[in-house]
Order: sequence, then C-alpha cells, then structure tokens
Amino acid sequence: MRRHPVPLYTLMVNALAVVLAAALSLTVSAPQAQAATVTVQAESYAAQSGVALEATADTGGGQNAAFLADGDWMRFDNVDLGGTGRLTVSARTASAVGTGTVELRTAGLSGPLLAVIPVSPTGGWQNWSTRTTEVTTHPTGAQTVFAVLRGAAPGDFVNINWFSFAGEGDGAAAGWVPVDQAQWNAQLAQFRAMTPAAVPAGVVRVPEFNATCTYSHSKPDDPIVLPGLPGASHMHSFFGNKSTDAFSTTQSLRAHTPTSCTPADDLSAYWIPTLYQGDTAIEPEGMIVYYGSRLTDPAATVPFPQGFRMIAGSAKTQTPTPAGSPGQFWCAGEGGEIGRSADGNWPVCAPKAHLTHQLVFPDCWDGKNLDSPDHKSHVAFTYDGKCSGAYPVAIPNLSFVTSYPTSGGTGGFRLASGMASSIHGDFFNAWDNAALGHRVRDCINQKAKCSAAGTF
Repeated sequence: MRRHPVPLYTLMVNALAVVLAAALSLTVSAPQAQAATVTVQAESYAAQSGVALEATADTGGGQNAAFLADGDWMRFDNVDLGGTGRLTVSARTASAVGTGTVELRTAGLSGPLLAVIPVSPTGGWQNWSTRTTEVTTHPTGAQTVFAVLRGAAPGDFVNINWFSFAGEGDGAAAGWVPVDQAQWNAQLAQFRAMTPAAVPAGVVRVPEFNATCTYSHSKPDDPIVLPGLPGASHMHSFFGNKSTDAFSTTQSLRAHTPTSCTPADDLSAYWIPTLYQGDTAIEPEGMIVYYGSRLTDPAATVPFPQGFRMIAGSAKTQTPTPAGSPGQFWCAGEGGEIGRSADGNWPVCAPKAHLTHQLVFPDCWDGKNLDSPDHKSHVAFTYDGKCSGAYPVAIPNLSFVTSYPTSGGTGGFRLASGMASSIHGDFFNAWDNAALGHRVRDCINQKAKCSAAGTF
C-alpha cells in the first residue's frame, strides 16, 4: 500500500529549522590523472516506472525519487563513468521499513550489472544515509545507467535522493582542480600537531567561530565561474579581500593584505549578487561568515585547504518565494516582518528591522579537488551527521548571514541574478593556514563558541 507524501508545511518547517541552527552556531598543481566525481540527482531521470517526486525535509536536499517498490526503475542518460580504474558508487537513501537493493545497470534494464547498493531501514522516509560500494571493472565514458529497485517484500521500501560516481580514471575532466596532495598533507600535519586551547567554564558549547565583514566593492566579475573575464558576470557585491576581481587567484589573494573582514588573517574572498531596489543598488551593511559544524562529532572537522573554492545556491533558480519558503529573505530586528511585496516574494520590514538573508554551504568534501566544473560537485551536504562515501572529509559548515540597510517596500527588490530565489554565494579560501587551523581546532573540534578573534 502506498504511503502518503510528507506534508509540504512540515518540509518547510524542518528545512528552516536546519538553516537557522546552522547560523547559531595550496597552491594548485597542474591537472593530473585523478578522481572525478559525478553526482546524479534522482529526479533528473530521462524515463521511469513507478516513481514519484517529493521535496526532501533537509536543507540542500532538493527533491527525491519517492515511493519506490520492487520492480520500479529510473533511466539516466549520459552518465560519465570516467576512465578505467576503481569506481566508488554511492547512493543517498532513506527507508522507514523493509530491505532490498538498488541495482545499477548499463545499457538496459537487464544490461550488464554495474553495482548493487544495499537498502535497509534508516529510521524514516526522510532520515537519510549514504550507502557506498566499490567497483573494480566498469564501462568507461558516457553511459546510460538504469537504477532498478529490488524489494524483499511488496510495497514501498526506499526513497533515493542522488547517486554519485567517483572514479580513478585516466585523466581529469575539464574544470576539476586537483589539490596538491603534498601541500595538503603538510597543512593537515600542521593542523593535527596543534594543541587545543583549554575551554573555560561557562563557554557556550556550540562549534562556531566567524569572520565579521563589511562591504568592500562591486564588480561584474566572478573569479570562480568566469575567471579572467572582467565584466562578463552580473554585478556582485564583494566582501573580504579588497583586491578580488576576475583575475584573482590563490596567489594574488594571499599577496594582497587589505581585507574588509575581521580577523586580518582571513584574506578570503566572499561574494553574492548585488541587490537592487528599482535601479538603485542596495549594498549590504555587513556580512557575518559563520564557520560551524552540523556533524554529530565536530571533532572530525578539518580546515579548508588553501585555494579551496565553492558555490552555494544557483543563479538559474528563478521561482517565486512566498512567505514560508525555505531559504527566503527575512526581517531581523524590532518589529520583524510587517508585510510582503506586491509580488509576494520579498518581506516588508518594520522601520527598525532590516532585510536579512542566510545562505548555507555544503560541509563534506571529496578530499581530492579544490574545485569542480559546476563548483559544487566536489562537495555535498551532510544529511546524517557525518561525511562518508564520495565525500568523506568534514570541512567547516560555512554560512553567510547578510544584512541590508533597508526595510523594503511593496515594490520589492531584485537581484542582479534575477528573482529572490536566485540568491547564491561564492567562497574562495585564502586564510592564513595557522590562523584557520587554530580556530577549527579550538572552536569547532571542541564544540565551543568563539568570536571573530578566535577566542572563547
């Protein structure tokens, strides 16, 4: 018997709770033969049988393929399995009852078996766990992959959020930026040799420190998405390193010391699309960049490698954001929200409240790449309190909390990238290694709330 989808209101409340909880809280070598990770969202199938879609109940989860029973299947076209060599295949699954497997086959429903991923109860239809298996021999390059469900008993037995394929192929795909392993190992050794500072009595036990930043400058540049192409992007508002432009690199950021952030040891670049009211740019009064952890054991967290970069959100998302939408803009301060814009997508704040937004970044890393072609595939969100599978390395959970000096109005706003839903943020790490390492060791690993100075 089919179960009922999770109510949309419940999904929104759960997602908002996760987002708010998060707020409380190297030099690159030349491309070389190395692993490339391809993530395939379950809802991106080209064909299916017996599959329905629903929203996941956690931040960043998007949609999942739901109500999956024995004999159901999905087809995914042009899945790049890379070159020859070992392939790590993972699936993010959730199950309240029952057991079974997900058979991944190539070419057809009864084609060659690529991998078998076991399914067992995870404690609920929205309690997610990543299951992984290793494949030693597999077809290479772009393949048609079928996911075939095999349940041990009649009825629904699993939901699937995504699959990932991490290969040790014979060449890095364009856009993958491998970490210099020698330098990363040296950074890790320095970090692990640090003696944690003693945590005084009375300190709030939340794994967190922050960089407190003011607005720096605006440019139609994006050194992550459009490097070396000045003026090719929509307008961005930059924080942190004051030299950031289309030509910024790890070396240039580390060489330019002025920053709009406290502490001065953080020379990283942070940016978001510029906000407009009509044709007038509304530049933020400030941004707090929280570095925290959502892990069950935050002691597993390590610093970002030098030169690491990633993006959260998407400029391509152009959908309405009425009141109650996850990830929406909100009003902080006395009086809070008193209304909505005429199109319903923006809050109108009380006179003493300001427009605010929080953007949460992924917190698990593949441990191999400083960047990826879409600037997202080398990272993932933790959904079960740990980092595993294709993303085994726990990194700080970054969160941009941005405040604007405006209460808004019924006319609403627009972003340089479009609608409110297109909000996104970019992070290019250029911290001093020792300064970042001590903060991760003292504050995050020990689950202790620290200031921007890295002190309790």
